[in-house]
Amino acid sequence: MLYLLDADSIITGDKNAYPFGRFRIFWEWLAHMGSIGSVKIPAEQYEEVISGRGEIVDWLKLPETRTALLLQEEAIPRIVADVTLRGYGDLNEDEIEQVGRDPFLISYAVVDPNGRTVVSFETSAPSKQRANRKIPDVCRMFGVACVTLFEMVSALDFTTEWRPPD
Repeated sequence: MLYLLDADSIITGDKNAYPFGRFRIFWEWLAHMGSIGSVKIPAEQYEEVISGRGEIVDWLKLPETRTALLLQEEAIPRIVADVTLRGYGDLNEDEIEQVGRDPFLISYAVVDPNGRTVVSFETSAPSKQRANRKIPDVCRMFGVACVTLFEMVSALDFTTEWRPPD
């Protein structure tokens, strides 16, 4: 299974769950999971995160971290368009800006819904419409699994006892 990280998994993960300064082992483990192909960040989400500041941003910009975690694929425009149109609706410019890069994230999973899972802290809100739709609801519509960072950590069996391989 390949887990595809939403920007909020990194940002919220750092701020609220595994602060970089206190849980560096988690971030080392995450980079290791990236290097073995279990976890990746699509370019669109990566760019969103590194537009900020802080230790996590500095770490993500390191060449070895970038290489380990960055998904080496380009989004397929027709799939992004399909996710946008069917998942969110025929959006105007303001709505497209509101949706942001979420259709890209979901499109990377749509190419292999049995082998890829989206990771996001967004929560399902089925009554939301158009640009207000949430990632888990759009994923469900396309047959793509969506889990939280905590569910991914559990599935990949992270513990604070983990140590980088020699």
